[in-house]
Amino acid sequence: MDDRRSSAGLTGLLGTWGVTRLALLLCVFKVYVFPGPDVTTDVSVIYRGWYDVLSTGTFPVDDVTWQYPPAAALAILSPGLLPFLDYASAFFVLALLADLAVLVLLLHAGRSPRGARVWVAGVPLLGPTVYARYDLMVTAVAVAALLAGVRHPRVMGALVGLGALLKVWPVLLLAGAVRRRAWGAAAVTVGGLSALFAVASPGAFAFLSSQRDRGTEVESLGALVFHVARHFGWSGEVLLHYGSVEFLGPHVGVVSDAALGLTAAAFGWLLLWRLRAGRFAPHTLADAAFTAVLLFTVTSRVISPQYLVWLVGLAAVCRCSRESRMGPPTALVLAASLVTVLEFPVWFGHVVASDPLGLTLLFLRNGLLAAAAVTAAVRLWRSTVPHADAPSAGPARAAARTKGTPVSS
Repeated sequence: MDDRRSSAGLTGLLGTWGVTRLALLLCVFKVYVFPGPDVTTDVSVIYRGWYDVLSTGTFPVDDVTWQYPPAAALAILSPGLLPFLDYASAFFVLALLADLAVLVLLLHAGRSPRGARVWVAGVPLLGPTVYARYDLMVTAVAVAALLAGVRHPRVMGALVGLGALLKVWPVLLLAGAVRRRAWGAAAVTVGGLSALFAVASPGAFAFLSSQRDRGTEVESLGALVFHVARHFGWSGEVLLHYGSVEFLGPHVGVVSDAALGLTAAAFGWLLLWRLRAGRFAPHTLADAAFTAVLLFTVTSRVISPQYLVWLVGLAAVCRCSRESRMGPPTALVLAASLVTVLEFPVWFGHVVASDPLGLTLLFLRNGLLAAAAVTAAVRLWRSTVPHADAPSAGPARAAARTKGTPVSS
């Protein structure tokens, strides 16, 4: 009976994945026109333009919208693997394959099917944007890294290093890594690939200085200040700037600096947590990574819709373990994903206009993300940091922390 139920559950899960992904493909191939601005132009125009430049062996350093680490070139060039398709079509097919790869990894690694369910349900909540950005490919690398982490720390480190050179944020997956082999492999991978890119391609690290003059992106937490201020005479404006729609004008620099300050505070909290944590179970690696990425996403001066796929992927890895404490934050992220597709692309015009509907959507989405970040941080702390009045385990606890083995309180 249990085998029949398991088989039926797997069939239903795969069927749901097939139906929802077909719907996403119909949207990006424009068989069905999804409401709001066309999200596929990033692929057909911007990515395609970068492809032409990268194919010559150099980086598009003269394009202010290129703000990515050097390995991002691999994702942009990847549609060349399918020469029988046009660039955009090939990109969408590769995004689908990356999506499928994550599902297979989750089904293979999880003791619980809840992780795969989170992925199957969470990705379509974000709408066609998820197939029209290369973030899904980066998320696939991050998921593979976390799932490898407990048993194969060097593999995890190598994948984290690759992910960091794809889009920086995967370096946060090391937040809960206690084995030096993971850190060492990540450092070697980053160093080796960086040297290779620096020698082979001019402008590989131009991205490091490409965002100095950015404003505050209209969907970020800090942008809520200006959305409200516009109703009280704020004299700034909303412009397409550095590839995204941003607020520019009086006091934007102050809010952007405040966002950086919050990011620094998040880093400080993570450092304090690592110093205080004494119980590292196998699921702590994923729980810590999910919490770290949540904190840095919420405090960023840019919260693009595709960032949510990072969180959905990491939440899915957390839910593969029955012992994970990240159930409530996962639910909040899924709710935020549903609101995200409404604020972009469906009603993005209302967001840009700062009208009541746009304000409501942004307050709701960003509020859900902030609540998820705080909830995840509290749960991570309580599950790993011994109580102040608990007896110390002394050298045994320190040794267990180094080896990454579970420690009882």
